[in-house]
Amino acid sequence: MSDRRARRRAETQEEILGIALEVMAAEGVAALNMATVARRLGIQPPSLYKYFPSRAAVYDALFKIGQEGYLDAVRQAAHGHEGLAAMGASLEAGARWIMDHQVLAQLLFWRPVPGFSPSREAYAPALEIHRHFATLIRAAVERGEVHPDAAGEEGLALAASLIAGVISQQLANEPGATYESGAFTRLVPRLPAVFAAAYPPP
Repeated sequence: MSDRRARRRAETQEEILGIALEVMAAEGVAALNMATVARRLGIQPPSLYKYFPSRAAVYDALFKIGQEGYLDAVRQAAHGHEGLAAMGASLEAGARWIMDHQVLAQLLFWRPVPGFSPSREAYAPALEIHRHFATLIRAAVERGEVHPDAAGEEGLALAASLIAGVISQQLANEPGATYESGAFTRLVPRLPAVFAAAYPPP
């Protein structure tokens, strides 16, 4: 009986998160309203708090799900590639994921909710993403594709800024475009070369 209840609870939580994403897509990421979610779910607002104790808890759960999805995408893309090619594959996979999950991406990368700070558990996948790209860049250094400085914190910050800049421009100017048709996402394959030009091998 407890397993059945746990399964029902997990299913209800998943439904709540799905509705929350719909509300965020329609009203704005920062405009999530628990009463609206409860109404769409067909329950009274106090009942919603049995599943998530606060609006921040909903954001936290979505943040964790989003970071895990992004991490899985970039990790899978790197398989079968080495050095800068692996970095490029991961950047492309991450950009595609963002274009397919634009509402979640806003929560993950652009801090649209005043006062929201993810929990340590929810933020853990983000640290893994950082480590993933650090590993790829170190591999590119070992292959002689970039200067050793590229693997430092400044190099990692530049790599993150390159992809964030392209995606920010894309979402600001053509949010309805696909990855293939976007004027800015088409630049993603060039980013490893831009990065290598900033850190040419010795």
